[in-house]
Amino acid sequence: MIGRGKNKTLAVMLALLGGMFGLHRFYLRGLGDWIGWLHPIPAALGWWGVDRVLTYGQDDKLSWLLIPLLGISIAASCLTGIVYALTDREKWNRWFNPTLPVDASAGATNWLTIGALVFALLTGTVSFMGSLAFGFQRYFEYQIEEARKISQ
Repeated sequence: MIGRGKNKTLAVMLALLGGMFGLHRFYLRGLGDWIGWLHPIPAALGWWGVDRVLTYGQDDKLSWLLIPLLGISIAASCLTGIVYALTDREKWNRWFNPTLPVDASAGATNWLTIGALVFALLTGTVSFMGSLAFGFQRYFEYQIEEARKISQ
């Protein structure tokens, strides 16, 4: 990849499909990127929350905190993919391909990039809104339960 540069479409796809694991950051910045190594932590905690709901049911309070981490992790990865997809060719090549000319094809947008952008918009919105809805629903149900305890 040294001669060809970092491809924008591939980075968008990695952010969309493997962003929870930091794959897009490792592709663009290498395995030494410490932020990339932090990406799996909230995703793993979120999956643990999903497992806790399946094991203990929806009344498990710890899962109320953990599951939104998964949704936010997915939404953040999708947002990164959106930013990558909307970056123009010159800026992309200045950021990630400084040795190539600013009009190099590695930073070009094609139909696959646009398709990944649309999928990132859909997936990010669904995961973010779903995690917000789950968290708020559980919080308000908890508040109603506590109000019932006080009133009795």
